Amino acid sequence: MADHSAELLQVLQHPRFTSLPWDEDHMPPHYGGYSILNLPTSIAQALGAPAIGHAPPLVPVLRQALEGARRIVLLLVDALGWHLLQAARERGLVPGWQRFWEHGTVGVLTSIAPSTTAAALTTLWTGRSAAEHGITGYEMWLKEYGVIANAIVHSPSFFQSGGAGLLRHAGFDPETFLPHLPLGMHLKPHGVEVHAFQHYTIANSGLSTMLFREAEVHAFATLPDLWLGLRELLETPTEARQYIWAYWGAVDSFSHRYGPRSARTLAEVEAVAWTWERFFWRELPPQARRGTLFLILADHGQIATPPNPEYEVQHHPRLQRYLHLPPTGENRLVYLYPRPGRVNAMKGYFAEAWPDRFHLVPSWEALNARLFGPGRPHPALRDRVGDWMAISRGDAYLWWAAKENTMQGRHAGFHREEMLVPFLALRLDG
Repeated sequence: MADHSAELLQVLQHPRFTSLPWDEDHMPPHYGGYSILNLPTSIAQALGAPAIGHAPPLVPVLRQALEGARRIVLLLVDALGWHLLQAARERGLVPGWQRFWEHGTVGVLTSIAPSTTAAALTTLWTGRSAAEHGITGYEMWLKEYGVIANAIVHSPSFFQSGGAGLLRHAGFDPETFLPHLPLGMHLKPHGVEVHAFQHYTIANSGLSTMLFREAEVHAFATLPDLWLGLRELLETPTEARQYIWAYWGAVDSFSHRYGPRSARTLAEVEAVAWTWERFFWRELPPQARRGTLFLILADHGQIATPPNPEYEVQHHPRLQRYLHLPPTGENRLVYLYPRPGRVNAMKGYFAEAWPDRFHLVPSWEALNARLFGPGRPHPALRDRVGDWMAISRGDAYLWWAAKENTMQGRHAGFHREEMLVPFLALRLDG
């Protein structure tokens, strides 16, 4: 047993980015070996390939869990934050995963800034920070294309339906948009096969196309379908080293719709763990276990954010007059583009409408503090994060979409429930 979560949490409590305003509930990223940014290089090195990117590997107490593996399977459970996993354990919902505590390695990491899927998955597939790869949130002002874009489906952000992939009409190419090679292209020349298991509804999405170059994509429909497909792959004889990615997004969907501690969300966590044990762990033959390491990770957590009309921008027309673009980024990390000469008016409006609910920070200050991570900044980074950032406090957020605000849970901010994610590692032949 190697449960390092308590000691890692002690390290993560130490303040970072001290030039920015934080309170006791905030948990900024820790890029020095304690974040998901540090995992791709650790995986590459464990499989015999060189480092990817410039970030250091994981701290030794976690990195050593990867040593000696010829095959690494990473299950990414979207929004399975550390606090949600602990709540599920306390309720006895994930007994099959107890073997990670008893026979594996358990740790806790931070997400990145912003703590959101588009940015975090890009980091996990490039080994680059958001500052480097330039994916700065769910919605981004892409000045070079003259559009505010949805970073998941690659469409104009205000399209309600049927817009997936429409950025191609503006010259956008998901295969060349990133300035860095994804993990599949990095590992393949070093003799490592790369596989990605994605739900069939997103297996060929814009984000998948962008990230999974030189990876063999396996589409699946249900959790049992995922586990049987993964078993079949592991049971196929091969001399190659392998990196195998599996993504499940329903925990995130239920957390957004019903709240991160709702009965439905907890039931979905239970379903992931139960089906893993029933259809994968129990049925996997010894020869398929040899040299195989199984990782469970999340891209971020979520915090409960009950719908509140006061946070809806449509009810604040005066604020809109101070901005020359709609807000972009994320509901809990908002990028603002004030009109010239209207900065003080914008700041005054925030203080009047939402006292003590947001920290307003000049974007240059956050960038200089390396809040979005180390490395050479993307050339469009300044345009994509606005002139000012509104960092949420407590459960505050801004909602500007032209549709009903029904979300009960959100992420992308710096609350510890958003930022802390589990790192669970288990050798299957142990």
